[in-house]
Amino acid sequence: MATNPIPQFPAGFLWGVSTSAHQIEGAADMREPSVWDAFSAEAGRIRDGSTAAVACDHVHRHPEDVALLRDLGVGAYRFSISWPRVNAPGGLDFYDRLVDELTGAGIRPVPTLFHWDLPSSLEEAGGWLNRDTAERFAEYAAVVAARLGDRVTKWITINEPAEHTLLGHALGTHAPGKQLMFDALPAAHHQLLGHGLAVRALRAAGVTDVGIANSHGPTWAASEEQADVEAAGFYDLLLNRLFAEPVLLGEYPEEIGELMPGTDIESDLRVISEPIDWYGVNYYAPTRVGAPEGADIDFGGVTIPAELPFTVKEIEGVPTTDFGWPVVPEGLTELLTGFHERYGDRLPPVVITENGCSYEGVDDQRRIAYLDGHVRALHRAAEAGVDVRGYFVWSLLDNFEWAEGYARRFGLVHVDFETLGRTPKASYGWYRELLRTQNGG
Repeated sequence: MATNPIPQFPAGFLWGVSTSAHQIEGAADMREPSVWDAFSAEAGRIRDGSTAAVACDHVHRHPEDVALLRDLGVGAYRFSISWPRVNAPGGLDFYDRLVDELTGAGIRPVPTLFHWDLPSSLEEAGGWLNRDTAERFAEYAAVVAARLGDRVTKWITINEPAEHTLLGHALGTHAPGKQLMFDALPAAHHQLLGHGLAVRALRAAGVTDVGIANSHGPTWAASEEQADVEAAGFYDLLLNRLFAEPVLLGEYPEEIGELMPGTDIESDLRVISEPIDWYGVNYYAPTRVGAPEGADIDFGGVTIPAELPFTVKEIEGVPTTDFGWPVVPEGLTELLTGFHERYGDRLPPVVITENGCSYEGVDDQRRIAYLDGHVRALHRAAEAGVDVRGYFVWSLLDNFEWAEGYARRFGLVHVDFETLGRTPKASYGWYRELLRTQNGG
């Protein structure tokens, strides 16, 4: 790890941490069921057989967690609001209290309206495959904004529609567990439509600072062979361009637009491309992609089916996290400068809404090295002309890591899932010192 000081970011740069409702809140008896409750109840779906019924019990222990945020010195806390909790009687009361405690501690609340935990009642009506869910999402956004908008000024509509489409609807390794392959594309379109409708609902409620959190990473061809280059281009289209270009350009990539559902795509795209104030990027790693090999491939616990027009390959010669993900900080610089070149003035200011890694242990020096490298890579992107406005570490707490259960630890704070005790890790202290120096302390 480099020992020289991290360069200064501009005054007003927003430093924070991120979490999501289903992964930390617990108190499942105080909300409606979600698709993840149903998915977790199916044998073999979750690696360790666990559920998020208790998780970190954040609903009951949030004062302790806000104290950790205050002591950390972050300017903002990105959390998600549970649609199933809002649907339950008194569900918004919890977020009222949380927002009050955050603002009282001098921390800016940055809620995400949807982070994968769709109410089961909506899934039973067709979920994101049903266009009506986009309309229901906008109505929900309006309800939340009416309650919290007097104190919450910065909002995120949807988190990672790419992963929710690919893993939840195409491959079936996440909730709701559908294996539709390319027939999952309506879920992508309807999430993006929901985003645009929610932007309109938030604007109507007076919100002036709204974005989306899309996951992106560079796609590297496995070789210079034409088949590998073409496969990498298709993967980039499917995971990056498909979700960026409707929002930023008001159009689908030509190669895939004809596959999207609906009778009036142009009208939908005008909604999807409602102007946003900033663009959220969740970055973890590049992906090395080659031509299909005629057999299913297991990659990081996800099966890449043989019938897909690409396969994912290991990036050799780089360290990996305990999750097996490659550690490539320079990929963040490459991604952001590439977006800057590709989209020009159509790209609004960028906020890194997630960046983090899974490592065991409280003395987590490898996490410190990871974060150090990525913050420096972000600064290099800013030096290259990208308008970068914020950085959020994933995550504040060890949590329920979706299909991995409690087998992966991304937190700056260790959680003992037997006692629910919190223990700040070495990386928590490192980040606190970084924020102190960045803020002129």
